[in-house]
Amino acid sequence: MSKQFPLMIFAAGKGTRMGELTRHQPKPLVKVAGKALIDHTLTTIENAPVSRTIVNTCYFGEMLQGHLKDCDVVFSDESDELLETGGGLRKAVPLLQDSTVFTLNSDAIWHGPDPLQMLADHWDADRMDALLLLITPEQARGHKGQGDFILNDHGQISRGPGYVYTGAQILRTEGLDQINETAFSLNLLWDLYGKSGSLYGLHWPGAWCDVGQPESIPLAEEILKDRDV
Repeated sequence: MSKQFPLMIFAAGKGTRMGELTRHQPKPLVKVAGKALIDHTLTTIENAPVSRTIVNTCYFGEMLQGHLKDCDVVFSDESDELLETGGGLRKAVPLLQDSTVFTLNSDAIWHGPDPLQMLADHWDADRMDALLLLITPEQARGHKGQGDFILNDHGQISRGPGYVYTGAQILRTEGLDQINETAFSLNLLWDLYGKSGSLYGLHWPGAWCDVGQPESIPLAEEILKDRDV
C-alpha cells in the first residue's frame, strides 16, 4: 500500500478569465456536465492515497465552504488576503500536518490513471524535493502555450517549451521558509528546487482539460463522455 500524504486543493482564485460565470460564484462551483468543478476534483482523488484534504478559500469563500460542508475537508481561509499558490500553501502547512504534500488545482478535468496515486508511486524522497505531473501539449485540451518544462532522461525538469504542468504534484514544503514574499506563486519554490537539481517531472498518459475559460467547458465535457461520472 502506498504511503499516504495530505492534499492541498487550490480553490481560492477569482477565476477572472471565466467572465460572467464567476461574477456571482467562485470558479470551483462552475458546472461542467451539470457538476461543479470542485466535485469533479474530489471524484478524481476519491481513491488516492490522501491522508487529509485541505481546501483554501477566498473569493466567495463562504459559498464554497457551504457547498462542501458535508465533505471530509478542512478549510484554509484566505478571505483577509489572497496569497496565491505559494503563500496559500505556506499558510496551510500547519493544517496539512506533514512536510511532504500533494497539491492539486481545482479547475481541470481528468480521465485516466489516478494522478495522485501515480505521483505517490514514483516519489523518491532521497532525490526529490518536488515531482510534477506533466502532459504533452497535444494532451492539454483548453490550454494555450508551448509547454512549461523540459524533461531530461533522468526525470529532472527545467524551464522551457515541452511538457505542460497538469496542476498535480507532490513536494516538500520546507523550501517555503526561504521565500520572503507573503503572496507568491509556487514557481518561486520550483526555481529553488530546480537550482539544487531536485525538481522532477513525470508524464501522465490520460486525457486532461484545463477549464480556465468558458470555451473550455465543451472540451471538458467531451472527456467526461468517456468517463463514468
